[in-house]
Amino acid sequence: MREFVSVHVSEQHPGLGTLLLARTPSNTLSRQTCRELVSAANEISERDDIASVILFGGHDIFCTGDDLSELETLNRHEAESADRVRRDAIDAVASIPKPTVAAVTGYALGSGLSLALAADWRISGDNVKVGATEVLSGLLPGGGGCARLARVVGHSRAKELAFSGRFVDAKEALTLGLVDELAAPDHVYDVAAAWAARFVDASPAALAGVKALIDGDLSAAEQQRRYGEVFGSREGR
Repeated sequence: MREFVSVHVSEQHPGLGTLLLARTPSNTLSRQTCRELVSAANEISERDDIASVILFGGHDIFCTGDDLSELETLNRHEAESADRVRRDAIDAVASIPKPTVAAVTGYALGSGLSLALAADWRISGDNVKVGATEVLSGLLPGGGGCARLARVVGHSRAKELAFSGRFVDAKEALTLGLVDELAAPDHVYDVAAAWAARFVDASPAALAGVKALIDGDLSAAEQQRRYGEVFGSREGR
């Protein structure tokens, strides 16, 4: 039973699954929350009734990053273990073999930004603030956050953002590629749902294959295998 992360499918949006992060007041990522994200991502990956996914933190705040009160209690060994748990969560979301869109509201800070970057597409309110803010607490982006940030904005820009920990507004975030589309704050989820709905009738095998080919550092043989899997799924119809 998960406490802070849930999966929803509504009659209003058939084929769409919402992975909802709900840990009030600011959706911080504790170790428990990260483990629940892994569980939810695995569930979504296996469900045939979910073709496309919305990653959502509610209408007020997407995610403000790590639970600092929890981190302050950890020794070095425990902190390294917590970082593995965080990485597992973000990687699990990134590995969902279906189109994923993050509906970003309010703030996406620290590991919350890393979580948003794990989605295939990011739609945010035009009033959001995002940032690699860990340095402001004397920390660094964990869970593979630095590498994920650098892949999106480039190494030099990633260093500037992570060195300063500064907040980035929606317009700059769009320019940098941290978000892909802006919407009115009250319409972020609906715009994300419209984006995700475009893919519900596509071949699941083809979508999964495209995602693997773009995201994965696959050998030529592995690419050929993924190509063949699509034909295998067609033969089974």
